[in-house]
Amino acid sequence: MKRKFEMSSLGEMTMFLGLQAHQNNQGILIHQSKYVHDVLAKFSMTNSKSIDSPIAERLLLTEDPEGSFVNHTLYRSMIGSLMYLTASRLDIMFAVCQCARYQANRKLSHLTVVKRIFRYPKGDPKLGLWYPRDSNFD
Repeated sequence: MKRKFEMSSLGEMTMFLGLQAHQNNQGILIHQSKYVHDVLAKFSMTNSKSIDSPIAERLLLTEDPEGSFVNHTLYRSMIGSLMYLTASRLDIMFAVCQCARYQANRKLSHLTVVKRIFRYPKGDPKLGLWYPRDSNFD
């Protein structure tokens, strides 16, 4: 990168825009474990149990006309936090996008699914993107 860009070396990169990078001689792991812990604390979910999947199998979210409304600021904040987490956690992308569709008409049933998504990365916060040293991508 020094050949293409004017820059100074501050040592090995460990954090960039909230993404943590761990480098070794086998490759680079990019994850957001600190962000996972911070966002769980922000939404008072640090004591919640972790789960094995971000969304229930064959879950079909609907508008839920009979359900009770939830705070729009809380719901949108939670969705925004999860959207940022998808930068390194592609495994939650589908579930987050399903819930994001109901930001204008959010109900308690939708918030329950969002909270489930938060419990999923708690089980393995260091899961992220692995780039092996010998990969051939440019």
